[in-house]
Amino acid sequence: DLLAELELTSGRDLKAWSAQWLEQSGINTIATEVQENEDGTIRQLVLRQTASAEHPVLRAHRLNVGFYNEDPATGKIVRTNQFSLDVDGERTVVEAAADKVRPSLILVNDDDLTYTKLRFDDKSLKFATENLYRFDDALARSVIWLALWDMTRDGELPARRFIDTSLAALATERESTTFRYALAQVSTTAWHYTAPAERAEVVRHVAAELFQLAKAAKAGSDEQFQLITAYLGYGEPGDAEFEANAKGLLDGSVVLDGLEIDNNFRWTVINALSTINAVSQADIDAELAKRETTENREFAFGARAVAGNAEAKAWAWNEALHNDGLTNMQLEAVARGFAATPRADLAEPYAEKYFEVADWIWENKTFHMAEALLEGLYPGYADPSKLVELGDAWLVSHADADNALQRIIRGNVEASHRTLKVRDFNASL
Repeated sequence: DLLAELELTSGRDLKAWSAQWLEQSGINTIATEVQENEDGTIRQLVLRQTASAEHPVLRAHRLNVGFYNEDPATGKIVRTNQFSLDVDGERTVVEAAADKVRPSLILVNDDDLTYTKLRFDDKSLKFATENLYRFDDALARSVIWLALWDMTRDGELPARRFIDTSLAALATERESTTFRYALAQVSTTAWHYTAPAERAEVVRHVAAELFQLAKAAKAGSDEQFQLITAYLGYGEPGDAEFEANAKGLLDGSVVLDGLEIDNNFRWTVINALSTINAVSQADIDAELAKRETTENREFAFGARAVAGNAEAKAWAWNEALHNDGLTNMQLEAVARGFAATPRADLAEPYAEKYFEVADWIWENKTFHMAEALLEGLYPGYADPSKLVELGDAWLVSHADADNALQRIIRGNVEASHRTLKVRDFNASL
Protein backbone atom coordinates (compact mmCIF):
# COMPACT_ATOMS: atom_id res chain seq x y z
CA ASP A 1 0.00 0.00 0.00
CA LEU A 2 2.80 2.40 0.90
CA LEU A 3 4.63 1.71 -2.36
CA ALA A 4 1.43 2.25 -4.32
CA GLU A 5 0.93 5.65 -2.71
CA LEU A 6 4.57 6.57 -3.33
CA GLU A 7 4.20 5.59 -6.97
CA LEU A 8 1.20 7.89 -7.33
CA THR A 9 3.01 10.77 -5.63
CA SER A 10 6.34 10.40 -7.44
CA GLY A 11 5.02 9.32 -10.82
CA ARG A 12 7.60 6.53 -10.89
CA ASP A 13 7.35 2.76 -11.10
CA LEU A 14 8.73 1.60 -7.76
CA LYS A 15 8.42 -2.15 -8.30
CA ALA A 16 11.93 -2.40 -9.70
CA TRP A 17 13.19 -0.09 -6.95
CA SER A 18 11.62 -2.31 -4.31
CA ALA A 19 13.20 -5.42 -5.83
CA GLN A 20 16.64 -3.77 -5.77
CA TRP A 21 16.56 -1.93 -2.46
CA LEU A 22 14.18 -3.85 -0.21
CA GLU A 23 14.66 -7.42 -1.38
CA GLN A 24 18.43 -7.48 -1.94
CA SER A 25 21.27 -6.99 0.54
CA GLY A 26 24.76 -5.58 0.05
CA ILE A 27 26.10 -2.19 -0.93
CA ASN A 28 27.29 -0.90 -4.30
CA THR A 29 30.39 1.12 -5.12
CA ILE A 30 30.31 4.06 -7.52
CA ALA A 31 33.67 5.15 -8.92
CA THR A 32 34.47 8.33 -10.83
CA GLU A 33 36.28 8.13 -14.18
CA VAL A 34 37.35 11.40 -15.82
CA GLN A 35 38.62 12.01 -19.33
CA GLU A 36 40.08 15.49 -19.87
CA ASN A 37 40.65 17.65 -22.91
CA GLU A 38 44.02 19.31 -23.41
CA ASP A 39 42.63 22.64 -22.18
CA GLY A 40 41.65 21.16 -18.79
CA THR A 41 37.97 20.81 -19.52
CA ILE A 42 36.11 17.54 -19.09
CA ARG A 43 35.68 15.44 -22.21
CA GLN A 44 33.65 12.79 -20.40
CA LEU A 45 32.71 12.09 -16.79
CA VAL A 46 31.64 8.49 -16.16
CA LEU A 47 30.20 6.93 -13.01
CA ARG A 48 31.10 3.24 -12.83
CA GLN A 49 28.93 1.11 -10.54
CA THR A 50 30.06 -2.26 -9.22
CA ALA A 51 28.71 -4.83 -6.76
CA SER A 52 30.36 -7.42 -4.57
CA ALA A 53 30.55 -11.05 -5.65
CA GLU A 54 28.42 -12.01 -2.64
CA HIS A 55 25.64 -9.57 -3.57
CA PRO A 56 25.89 -9.06 -7.36
CA VAL A 57 23.07 -6.58 -7.83
CA LEU A 58 23.39 -3.15 -9.42
CA ARG A 59 20.87 -0.59 -8.18
CA ALA A 60 19.26 2.54 -9.52
CA HIS A 61 20.35 5.69 -7.67
CA ARG A 62 19.15 9.27 -7.72
CA LEU A 63 22.14 11.39 -6.74
CA ASN A 64 24.01 14.64 -7.14
CA VAL A 65 27.53 15.13 -8.44
CA GLY A 66 29.24 18.16 -6.93
CA PHE A 67 32.21 20.16 -8.22
CA TYR A 68 34.39 21.70 -5.51
CA ASN A 69 37.06 24.38 -5.76
CA GLU A 70 38.84 26.89 -3.54
CA ASP A 71 37.12 30.18 -2.84
CA PRO A 72 39.95 32.72 -3.30
CA ALA A 73 38.28 35.14 -0.90
CA THR A 74 38.17 32.76 2.06
CA GLY A 75 40.56 29.93 1.26
CA LYS A 76 37.71 27.50 1.91
CA ILE A 77 36.75 24.71 -0.48
CA VAL A 78 33.22 25.33 -1.72
CA ARG A 79 30.81 23.81 -4.21
CA THR A 80 30.94 25.60 -7.54
CA ASN A 81 28.60 23.39 -9.57
CA GLN A 82 26.22 20.49 -9.11
CA PHE A 83 24.44 18.03 -11.40
CA SER A 84 21.46 15.84 -10.48
CA LEU A 85 20.96 12.58 -12.35
CA ASP A 86 19.80 8.98 -12.25
CA VAL A 87 22.48 6.31 -12.11
CA ASP A 88 21.37 2.91 -13.34
CA GLY A 89 23.47 -0.03 -14.42
CA GLU A 90 27.22 -0.39 -14.67
CA ARG A 91 28.06 2.80 -16.57
CA THR A 92 26.44 6.23 -16.44
CA VAL A 93 27.75 9.28 -18.30
CA VAL A 94 27.26 12.66 -16.62
CA GLU A 95 26.34 14.46 -19.81
CA ALA A 96 25.99 17.87 -18.16
CA ALA A 97 29.65 17.82 -17.07
CA ALA A 98 31.01 17.75 -20.63
CA ASP A 99 33.15 20.77 -21.54
CA LYS A 100 33.05 22.11 -17.98
CA VAL A 101 36.38 23.10 -16.42
CA ARG A 102 37.61 20.20 -14.34
CA PRO A 103 37.25 21.09 -10.63
CA SER A 104 39.70 20.35 -7.83
CA LEU A 105 37.39 17.63 -6.51
CA ILE A 106 34.47 15.73 -8.01
CA LEU A 107 32.13 14.45 -5.31
CA VAL A 108 29.66 11.74 -6.25
CA ASN A 109 26.69 11.49 -3.89
CA ASP A 110 26.95 15.15 -3.01
CA ASP A 111 24.31 15.92 -0.34
CA ASP A 112 24.34 12.21 0.61
CA LEU A 113 21.13 11.29 -1.22
CA THR A 114 21.80 7.58 -1.79
CA TYR A 115 23.41 4.62 -0.06
CA THR A 116 26.65 3.65 -1.76
CA LYS A 117 30.38 3.46 -1.34
CA LEU A 118 32.43 5.98 -3.29
CA ARG A 119 35.75 5.84 -5.09
CA PHE A 120 37.41 9.07 -6.22
CA ASP A 121 39.40 9.65 -9.36
CA ASP A 122 43.13 10.05 -8.61
CA LYS A 123 43.20 13.86 -8.71
CA SER A 124 40.14 14.18 -6.49
CA LEU A 125 41.54 11.64 -4.03
CA LYS A 126 44.81 13.53 -3.72
CA PHE A 127 42.97 16.79 -3.21
CA ALA A 128 40.62 15.25 -0.64
CA THR A 129 43.39 13.83 1.53
CA GLU A 130 45.34 17.08 1.43
CA ASN A 131 42.43 19.47 1.93
CA LEU A 132 39.61 17.74 3.82
CA TYR A 133 39.91 20.22 6.69
CA ARG A 134 39.31 23.13 4.31
CA PHE A 135 35.87 22.05 3.06
CA ASP A 136 33.31 24.59 4.16
CA ASP A 137 30.22 22.38 4.10
CA ALA A 138 29.89 19.94 7.00
CA LEU A 139 27.90 17.37 5.01
CA ALA A 140 30.42 17.39 2.16
CA ARG A 141 33.25 16.84 4.67
CA SER A 142 31.34 13.97 6.21
CA VAL A 143 30.65 12.27 2.86
CA ILE A 144 34.30 12.61 1.82
CA TRP A 145 35.57 11.43 5.21
CA LEU A 146 33.35 8.36 5.11
CA ALA A 147 34.53 7.55 1.59
CA LEU A 148 38.16 7.76 2.73
CA TRP A 149 37.35 5.52 5.68
CA ASP A 150 35.71 2.96 3.38
CA MET A 151 38.83 2.94 1.23
CA THR A 152 41.02 2.50 4.31
CA ARG A 153 39.06 -0.43 5.73
CA ASP A 154 38.88 -2.02 2.28
CA GLY A 155 42.67 -1.91 1.93
CA GLU A 156 42.73 0.72 -0.83
CA LEU A 157 44.05 3.77 1.05
CA PRO A 158 47.22 3.64 3.19
CA ALA A 159 46.45 3.68 6.90
CA ARG A 160 48.91 6.47 7.64
CA ARG A 161 47.41 8.63 4.91
CA PHE A 162 43.95 8.28 6.42
CA ILE A 163 45.29 8.99 9.91
CA ASP A 164 47.16 12.12 8.84
CA THR A 165 44.16 13.40 6.86
CA SER A 166 41.88 12.81 9.83
CA LEU A 167 44.17 14.42 12.39
CA ALA A 168 44.44 17.54 10.25
CA ALA A 169 40.65 17.70 9.87
CA LEU A 170 40.00 17.11 13.57
CA ALA A 171 41.82 20.35 14.35
CA THR A 172 38.96 22.34 12.81
CA GLU A 173 35.97 19.95 12.85
CA ARG A 174 33.01 21.11 14.96
CA GLU A 175 30.30 18.57 14.12
CA SER A 176 30.14 16.37 17.22
CA THR A 177 28.96 13.16 15.55
CA THR A 178 31.49 13.41 12.73
CA PHE A 179 34.16 14.15 15.33
CA ARG A 180 33.30 11.09 17.40
CA TYR A 181 33.20 8.71 14.46
CA ALA A 182 36.48 10.04 13.09
CA LEU A 183 38.24 9.47 16.42
CA ALA A 184 36.95 5.89 16.51
CA GLN A 185 38.09 5.30 12.92
CA VAL A 186 41.56 6.65 13.64
CA SER A 187 41.80 4.34 16.66
CA THR A 188 40.80 1.27 14.65
CA THR A 189 43.24 2.21 11.91
CA ALA A 190 46.15 2.81 14.27
CA TRP A 191 45.69 -0.28 16.41
CA HIS A 192 44.39 -2.81 13.88
CA TYR A 193 45.12 -1.75 10.30
CA THR A 194 48.66 -0.38 10.34
CA ALA A 195 51.51 -2.71 9.45
CA PRO A 196 52.75 -4.49 12.61
CA ALA A 197 56.27 -3.15 12.10
CA GLU A 198 54.96 0.43 12.13
CA ARG A 199 52.23 0.18 14.76
CA ALA A 200 54.20 1.37 17.78
CA GLU A 201 55.43 4.44 15.92
CA VAL A 202 51.97 5.24 14.56
CA VAL A 203 50.31 4.84 17.96
CA ARG A 204 52.83 7.18 19.60
CA HIS A 205 52.34 9.70 16.78
CA VAL A 206 48.55 9.65 17.08
CA ALA A 207 48.73 9.94 20.87
CA ALA A 208 51.02 12.96 20.68
CA GLU A 209 48.82 14.67 18.11
CA LEU A 210 45.63 14.05 20.07
CA PHE A 211 47.15 15.43 23.25
CA GLN A 212 48.27 18.58 21.46
CA LEU A 213 44.83 18.96 19.86
CA ALA A 214 43.19 18.56 23.27
CA LYS A 215 45.41 21.27 24.74
CA ALA A 216 44.62 23.59 21.83
CA ALA A 217 40.86 22.95 21.87
CA LYS A 218 38.42 25.50 23.23
CA ALA A 219 38.23 25.33 27.03
CA GLY A 220 35.35 23.18 28.21
CA SER A 221 34.28 22.24 24.69
CA ASP A 222 32.94 18.93 23.49
CA GLU A 223 35.96 18.67 21.18
CA GLN A 224 38.33 19.04 24.13
CA PHE A 225 36.57 16.29 26.06
CA GLN A 226 36.43 13.91 23.10
CA LEU A 227 40.10 14.50 22.25
CA ILE A 228 41.46 13.90 25.74
CA THR A 229 39.22 10.86 26.16
CA ALA A 230 40.49 9.46 22.86
CA TYR A 231 44.08 10.18 23.91
CA LEU A 232 43.62 8.00 26.97
CA GLY A 233 43.05 5.03 24.66
CA TYR A 234 46.63 5.13 23.36
CA GLY A 235 48.63 4.05 26.39
CA GLU A 236 51.37 1.46 26.07
CA PRO A 237 53.54 -0.09 28.78
CA GLY A 238 56.74 1.88 29.25
CA ASP A 239 55.37 5.13 27.83
CA ALA A 240 56.46 7.42 30.66
CA GLU A 241 55.00 10.53 29.05
CA PHE A 242 51.56 8.97 28.72
CA GLU A 243 51.64 7.74 32.30
CA ALA A 244 52.69 11.17 33.57
CA ASN A 245 49.96 12.91 31.60
CA ALA A 246 47.26 10.50 32.78
CA LYS A 247 48.31 10.67 36.42
CA GLY A 248 48.62 14.43 36.10
CA LEU A 249 44.99 14.69 35.07
CA LEU A 250 44.07 12.97 38.34
CA ASP A 251 46.36 14.87 40.71
CA GLY A 252 46.00 18.26 39.05
CA SER A 253 49.55 18.61 37.75
CA VAL A 254 48.24 18.43 34.18
CA VAL A 255 45.47 20.95 33.56
CA LEU A 256 43.31 21.50 30.50
CA ASP A 257 41.36 24.69 31.05
CA GLY A 258 37.66 24.01 31.34
CA LEU A 259 37.96 20.21 31.51
CA GLU A 260 35.80 18.82 34.28
CA ILE A 261 37.44 15.91 36.08
CA ASP A 262 34.20 14.32 37.22
CA ASN A 263 33.59 10.83 38.56
CA ASN A 264 33.19 9.14 35.18
CA PHE A 265 36.26 10.83 33.73
CA ARG A 266 38.35 9.79 36.75
CA TRP A 267 37.41 6.18 36.00
CA THR A 268 38.33 6.68 32.35
CA VAL A 269 41.79 7.74 33.50
CA ILE A 270 42.04 4.85 36.00
CA ASN A 271 41.10 2.48 33.19
CA ALA A 272 43.83 3.92 30.95
CA LEU A 273 46.43 3.59 33.69
CA SER A 274 45.35 0.02 34.43
CA THR A 275 45.86 -0.88 30.77
CA ILE A 276 49.57 -0.06 31.11
CA ASN A 277 49.88 -1.53 34.63
CA ALA A 278 50.37 1.92 36.17
CA VAL A 279 47.77 1.36 38.90
CA SER A 280 47.35 -1.67 41.16
CA GLN A 281 44.27 -3.48 42.34
CA ALA A 282 44.72 -1.64 45.63
CA ASP A 283 44.60 1.67 43.75
CA ILE A 284 41.38 0.61 42.03
CA ASP A 285 39.88 -0.44 45.36
CA ALA A 286 40.90 2.88 46.91
CA GLU A 287 39.24 4.81 44.10
CA LEU A 288 36.06 2.76 44.55
CA ALA A 289 36.10 3.36 48.31
CA LYS A 290 35.83 7.11 47.72
CA ARG A 291 32.34 6.63 46.33
CA GLU A 292 30.99 3.10 46.23
CA THR A 293 28.00 3.21 43.93
CA THR A 294 26.54 0.62 41.58
CA GLU A 295 28.05 2.41 38.59
CA ASN A 296 31.46 2.76 40.21
CA ARG A 297 31.54 -0.94 41.08
CA GLU A 298 31.03 -1.60 37.37
CA PHE A 299 33.87 0.80 36.55
CA ALA A 300 36.09 -1.01 39.05
CA PHE A 301 35.36 -4.42 37.53
CA GLY A 302 36.24 -3.04 34.10
CA ALA A 303 39.44 -1.41 35.34
CA ARG A 304 40.62 -4.67 36.88
CA ALA A 305 39.76 -6.67 33.75
CA VAL A 306 41.59 -4.30 31.38
CA ALA A 307 44.87 -4.47 33.31
CA GLY A 308 47.79 -5.27 31.03
CA ASN A 309 48.97 -8.52 32.56
CA ALA A 310 48.23 -12.23 32.21
CA GLU A 311 46.90 -12.57 35.75
CA ALA A 312 44.22 -9.95 35.13
CA LYS A 313 43.16 -11.67 31.92
CA ALA A 314 42.88 -15.05 33.64
CA TRP A 315 40.79 -13.46 36.40
CA ALA A 316 38.53 -11.67 33.91
CA TRP A 317 38.02 -14.79 31.79
CA ASN A 318 37.03 -16.85 34.82
CA GLU A 319 34.79 -14.13 36.27
CA ALA A 320 32.97 -13.61 33.00
CA LEU A 321 32.29 -17.29 32.46
CA HIS A 322 31.78 -18.63 35.96
CA ASN A 323 30.83 -15.89 38.45
CA ASP A 324 27.05 -16.09 38.42
CA GLY A 325 26.92 -13.44 41.13
CA LEU A 326 27.81 -10.63 38.73
CA THR A 327 25.06 -8.33 37.58
CA ASN A 328 24.50 -7.99 33.84
CA MET A 329 26.30 -4.65 33.78
CA GLN A 330 29.23 -5.96 35.82
CA LEU A 331 29.54 -8.95 33.52
CA GLU A 332 29.58 -6.71 30.46
CA ALA A 333 32.21 -4.48 32.07
CA VAL A 334 34.45 -7.47 32.75
CA ALA A 335 34.03 -8.85 29.22
CA ARG A 336 34.75 -5.47 27.61
CA GLY A 337 37.79 -4.92 29.79
CA PHE A 338 39.14 -8.38 29.06
CA ALA A 339 39.35 -7.77 25.31
CA ALA A 340 40.09 -4.03 25.32
CA THR A 341 43.80 -4.21 26.15
CA PRO A 342 45.68 -3.64 22.86
CA ARG A 343 48.25 -6.38 23.44
CA ALA A 344 48.55 -9.39 21.13
CA ASP A 345 50.58 -11.33 23.71
CA LEU A 346 47.71 -11.11 26.20
CA ALA A 347 44.99 -11.92 23.66
CA GLU A 348 46.53 -14.85 21.81
CA PRO A 349 46.32 -17.43 24.65
CA TYR A 350 42.54 -17.05 24.43
CA ALA A 351 42.10 -17.46 20.68
CA GLU A 352 41.57 -21.23 20.82
CA LYS A 353 39.78 -21.02 24.17
CA TYR A 354 37.21 -18.61 22.74
CA PHE A 355 36.07 -21.01 20.02
CA GLU A 356 36.22 -23.98 22.39
CA VAL A 357 33.90 -22.32 24.88
CA ALA A 358 31.46 -20.68 22.44
CA ASP A 359 29.01 -23.60 22.47
CA TRP A 360 29.07 -23.80 26.26
CA ILE A 361 28.33 -20.09 26.56
CA TRP A 362 25.39 -20.37 24.16
CA GLU A 363 23.92 -23.37 25.95
CA ASN A 364 24.39 -22.15 29.53
CA LYS A 365 23.73 -18.41 29.42
CA THR A 366 20.68 -16.35 28.61
CA PHE A 367 20.59 -14.90 25.11
CA HIS A 368 21.53 -11.43 26.33
CA MET A 369 24.44 -12.67 28.41
CA ALA A 370 25.63 -15.09 25.73
CA GLU A 371 25.65 -12.28 23.19
CA ALA A 372 27.54 -9.99 25.58
CA LEU A 373 30.12 -12.67 26.34
CA LEU A 374 30.65 -13.84 22.76
CA GLU A 375 31.07 -10.29 21.54
CA GLY A 376 32.95 -8.98 24.56
CA LEU A 377 35.39 -11.85 25.04
CA TYR A 378 36.47 -12.12 21.40
CA PRO A 379 40.27 -11.65 21.53
CA GLY A 380 40.41 -9.22 18.62
CA TYR A 381 43.97 -8.10 19.33
CA ALA A 382 45.32 -11.62 18.74
CA ASP A 383 47.05 -12.50 15.47
CA PRO A 384 44.26 -12.12 12.89
CA SER A 385 45.60 -15.01 10.80
CA LYS A 386 45.15 -17.30 13.81
CA LEU A 387 41.65 -15.98 14.50
CA VAL A 388 40.69 -16.41 10.84
CA GLU A 389 41.97 -19.99 10.76
CA LEU A 390 40.18 -20.95 13.96
CA GLY A 391 37.04 -19.00 13.15
CA ASP A 392 36.60 -20.36 9.64
CA ALA A 393 37.06 -23.89 10.95
CA TRP A 394 34.47 -23.28 13.68
CA LEU A 395 31.94 -21.96 11.17
CA VAL A 396 32.41 -24.97 8.89
CA SER A 397 31.97 -27.40 11.78
CA HIS A 398 28.94 -25.51 13.11
CA ALA A 399 26.91 -25.16 9.93
CA ASP A 400 23.86 -26.43 11.82
CA ALA A 401 24.32 -24.20 14.87
CA ASP A 402 21.69 -21.71 15.93
CA ASN A 403 21.51 -18.86 13.41
CA ALA A 404 21.98 -16.20 16.09
CA LEU A 405 25.12 -17.92 17.36
CA GLN A 406 26.52 -18.22 13.85
CA ARG A 407 25.77 -14.55 13.22
CA ILE A 408 27.78 -13.42 16.24
CA ILE A 409 30.76 -15.65 15.50
CA ARG A 410 30.70 -14.80 11.80
CA GLY A 411 30.68 -11.08 12.56
CA ASN A 412 33.76 -11.40 14.75
CA VAL A 413 35.61 -13.60 12.26
CA GLU A 414 34.77 -11.29 9.35
CA ALA A 415 36.31 -8.41 11.32
CA SER A 416 39.50 -10.47 11.66
CA HIS A 417 39.45 -11.26 7.94
CA ARG A 418 39.28 -7.53 7.25
CA THR A 419 42.06 -6.78 9.72
CA LEU A 420 44.31 -9.36 8.10
CA LYS A 421 43.60 -8.10 4.59
CA VAL A 422 44.11 -4.43 5.42
CA ARG A 423 47.19 -5.11 7.54
CA ASP A 424 48.76 -7.07 4.69
CA PHE A 425 47.97 -4.21 2.29
CA ASN A 426 49.71 -1.67 4.51
CA ALA A 427 52.67 -3.98 5.10
CA SER A 428 53.15 -4.24 1.33
CA LEU A 429 53.55 -0.49 0.82
